[in-house]
Amino acid sequence: MTNLEYIAGQVTAPKKSIEATLKLLSEDCTIPFIARYRKDATGNLDEVVIEQIARLNQSFDAIVKRKDAIIKSITEQNALTGELSAKINGSFDLTELEDLYLPYKKKKKTRADTARENGLEPLAKIIMAQNADDIDFIASKYLNDKVANEDDALQGARDIIAEWINENVYIRKSLRRIFGRKASITTKITKAGKEDEKAKKFEQYFDWSENLTKAPSHRLLAMLRAENEGFIKFKVEIENDEALDLMEQSVIKNNRETAGQLKLAIEDSYKRLLAPAISNEVLQEAKAKADAVAIQVFAGNLGQLLLAPPLGEKRILAIDPGFRTGCKVVCLDEKGDLLYNETIFPHAPQNETAIAMKKIRSMVNAYKVDAISIGNGTASRETEHFIKKIAFDKPLQVFVVSEAGASVYSASKIAREEFGSYDVTVRGAVSIGRRLSDPLAELVKIDPKAIGVGQYQHDVDQGALKDELDTVVMRCVNSVGVNLNTASKSLLGYVSGIGEKLAENIVAYRSENGPFEDRKQLKKVPRLGEKAYQQAAAFVRIPNAKNPLDNSAVHPEAYTIVEKMAKDMKLKTADLISNKEAIAKVPADKYVTETVGLLGLKDILKELEKPGLDPRKSAKVFEFDPNIRTIADLRTGMILPGIVNNITNFGCFVDIGIKESGLVHISQLKEGFVSDVNEVVKLHQHVQVKVTEVDESRKRIQLSMIL
Repeated sequence: MTNLEYIAGQVTAPKKSIEATLKLLSEDCTIPFIARYRKDATGNLDEVVIEQIARLNQSFDAIVKRKDAIIKSITEQNALTGELSAKINGSFDLTELEDLYLPYKKKKKTRADTARENGLEPLAKIIMAQNADDIDFIASKYLNDKVANEDDALQGARDIIAEWINENVYIRKSLRRIFGRKASITTKITKAGKEDEKAKKFEQYFDWSENLTKAPSHRLLAMLRAENEGFIKFKVEIENDEALDLMEQSVIKNNRETAGQLKLAIEDSYKRLLAPAISNEVLQEAKAKADAVAIQVFAGNLGQLLLAPPLGEKRILAIDPGFRTGCKVVCLDEKGDLLYNETIFPHAPQNETAIAMKKIRSMVNAYKVDAISIGNGTASRETEHFIKKIAFDKPLQVFVVSEAGASVYSASKIAREEFGSYDVTVRGAVSIGRRLSDPLAELVKIDPKAIGVGQYQHDVDQGALKDELDTVVMRCVNSVGVNLNTASKSLLGYVSGIGEKLAENIVAYRSENGPFEDRKQLKKVPRLGEKAYQQAAAFVRIPNAKNPLDNSAVHPEAYTIVEKMAKDMKLKTADLISNKEAIAKVPADKYVTETVGLLGLKDILKELEKPGLDPRKSAKVFEFDPNIRTIADLRTGMILPGIVNNITNFGCFVDIGIKESGLVHISQLKEGFVSDVNEVVKLHQHVQVKVTEVDESRKRIQLSMIL
């Protein structure tokens, strides 16, 4: 089987498209570049399908590598037969490959190894052949200084048979099917769980049982976390009778005296070897599926968060609110650069409200502030209330933004590089301000796991999580494009074809030589060669460049096409851009080239209509209910405005303007059945919710969107 055949069997796409995608990937083309600028080659495959093809290609390579290693190992043991070689070469299932390799795998010394050393393998073969009676007499012939009596001899023979049964590919496959259908999870509370107050959050799992296949991902991950923390014991098991019957039917051929010995060997093999191994396998498989679901939930949330509406290039006054330590205030210019910082104390215990008001008014006027950004942590509502009491000389928009991860950023190497002479509190306030002007540009500096939109992100496979989140960030950054002259090193690092090292080189070149005047200048950046330029150029923007196409998503390889279009229309290139009437008259099929086909040309014409258009919507002001400051203010039946701040498989969490977010269970999203939470709500969506339950002691709030 070739990689093309392997992938075609798992992806819904024409073989021709898969083949073209594989060729482009082998030429070191990035997924964003292929999806956007090689549509004609791939048949318009989107990024998700291209990512799937890339992952399956890696899986195929891993399987081929593992098969080569297995064949090499068995060959070195002089045990590779033609039949075994054919089975290994014909399989592309890693589990089956490991089953085939199991008898030859180096492992710790087993009871069967000891029995073989004691000369009992011939006896095991006699029992397995099932042609003999008077087995005690036969066993007596195998006594020696290490085998004292017939019982010891038979026990050793059964140990060998148990290992043979454990290595039987058919039996392992069959047991997997039974476990896959019928395995149940059972949990019991431990002594630690009874004694630790922290265990209460896992209370429902103190005595729990359900079919493994029916356990949703969040529940399985919660149980595994409870076990890891020592609060419960967790088992995966099936009713043993069906498994033992299957094994006996596979192994026992008649009712001769050997059948009794085989039954004992089967029971031992199942209890000691197969059941632990297979139950662990099905649990790991279920865990992998739960991880995949949780990672997709996290990735979906992250994508929505990164593409949250930006306010744009405005002068912002940002506040990191606090009580005792005061509110940290910073003023930022249109580019997000720090102009001024100050600490005010409008709240208890200092209560310097009048002084604080005067300072805020003065800063707003002095730095020509357009909007105010307030972090949503401690003292957020009180600070918002304080700000809205100030009589400004002009109308100001006031936003409350999530400060999740701001403290992580403020203590990071990136923050130290940006603001080395300022302390962490100032850096945190800057992050809160920049998140309002451009969430994407700011949030890429923070480890996604710290942003607060995950579901069990610390319990899932960390390698798979990082790969998926990196993919999401790259997808978002390239869908928006970045300003080459203002983008941070962190943001540039996610641009197609650039990466961390080239991003550093671009920033260094920019510092030394001033702003980039055109895209071609990128080629002067050290170590940025033709390939990197091809992959990156169309994803960076240069506002006010000499060539207006440098501020668009048109790839430089298509500039000559656009210039020819303009010439044919008797226009200058600059006059064709945004000229909808002229663009509508361009016959796209006339400009097809080897590199750019009809699909690519349609994209070019669409881009020329609105060059460099940011796909994100504009930020909107939102106001919480002014009467709700803490959980104590909530009453059942209240209807409140809120913002969706996290989405899970079982519902969504809504910020209603207090420290604790409320849960809208999936059953309360709307009337009728809901299969996917994302069908009903999106991150940052403004919603109306009804308070249905408040548990003040446990800080839990239940909400409903069915009003």
